Amino acid sequence: MACSGGADSLALLRATAGQAAELGLKVVALHVHHGLLPDADAWAAAVQRRCRRWQQKGLPVDVAVVRLTGRPAAGESMEAWARRERYRALAALADRHQLGLVLLAQHQRDQAETFLLQALRGGGAAGLAAMPRTFVRHGIAFARPWLNQPRERIESVLRAYRLRPVLDPSNADPRLARGRLRGGLWDRLRLAYPDIEAALGGAAARAASEAAVLDEVARGDATRLHQDECLVRDAWLALSPARRELALRHWLSQHGPHGAPVALTRRLLSEVPALSAGRWPAGDGAEVRLYRGMLSFKVGAAALQRPAPAASACNGSGPPVCGLDLSLPGRYPQPAWRGSLVVRRVARGGIPAKALASVELRHRVGGERWQGSPAGIPRSLKKQYQALACPAWARQGPLLWSADGKLIFVPGLGLDARAVSGGPGLSIEWHVDVTG
Repeated sequence: MACSGGADSLALLRATAGQAAELGLKVVALHVHHGLLPDADAWAAAVQRRCRRWQQKGLPVDVAVVRLTGRPAAGESMEAWARRERYRALAALADRHQLGLVLLAQHQRDQAETFLLQALRGGGAAGLAAMPRTFVRHGIAFARPWLNQPRERIESVLRAYRLRPVLDPSNADPRLARGRLRGGLWDRLRLAYPDIEAALGGAAARAASEAAVLDEVARGDATRLHQDECLVRDAWLALSPARRELALRHWLSQHGPHGAPVALTRRLLSEVPALSAGRWPAGDGAEVRLYRGMLSFKVGAAALQRPAPAASACNGSGPPVCGLDLSLPGRYPQPAWRGSLVVRRVARGGIPAKALASVELRHRVGGERWQGSPAGIPRSLKKQYQALACPAWARQGPLLWSADGKLIFVPGLGLDARAVSGGPGLSIEWHVDVTG
């Protein structure tokens, strides 16, 4: 489970370790050292000392620490960067230690705060749903077992086990949105509305249910409105205004790397009905085009040509081809493609490790052909994607080629049957990064 050493995660770690001892299970405390605050070294050491003491008392607790090395990009929020990289690091640690589940310690007050912050940002149902109880990110399952538990119950665990958590000053930093909310304002809200945490938590749960229904409706509309990755204009305009907006946001979220920007969505809703042709910028050099009754999304040249750095011969100045050694199981992040290649051992249907010792990652340029089964026929990626109803977001990763120029793997489709040996070996998956 994730453990920062703070009150919430330390209490959950102790409670989980106690249950694990009774069930004959083992717990690994995953600590991410962000490298952002002067006390970060001391916090990591405190978690390690605590776990060693519990081990001496017979509790089945191991500890794993990883330190982040990067920094936020220019203009990027420190909070957003830390959250994204923390999940990436936790998933990598979980994969390395072969953990089936990572527990997170957010509780009822955290959920209520998240709901309120999303409301202040103008969030819709998906935003107001706040934090899900369970989810998958980077191919790893996460869960929040205490999401409905009040903070007072967690404090009782701390007292019962005489735990001394570390104190993170950023939790009350007024420069951060959550810190401003906690800086006395939340206490005043609780005084005025004693049930605010349970009430907002319940509202988040209802929003999550409504968001799931809206997503189901949007997916149903997609089967009727989408044609060759385009949105059929007349069929789309036949929908009610509210459903039209929902369908448009769903379509944009499948294509654009930044989801469905509010400004772009509003422009399209307002302008498309009166036009027979048009072009709208969609960021990063991409654009939405209306032509012959079809709305299409064209990815910008900058995105198509962006190189993909990796832990090998990749660099930021060469062509969009990257050499890589994938002969060992593990996770190989590819930040430029916003995802990771995950290599696993399989008992059958794998690729020999030596065949993956020197491979190349390339962008899709057109003309590639993929074969899905030994008896199948190689067909264009477009036809294969259509046959498997593969969403656009799942396709936006690198193609994997052997050193002698044979296609090995395609995101959204999988291993090319011509590269598979049939016996034990390695399998490859593409995991799309999801922020949140």
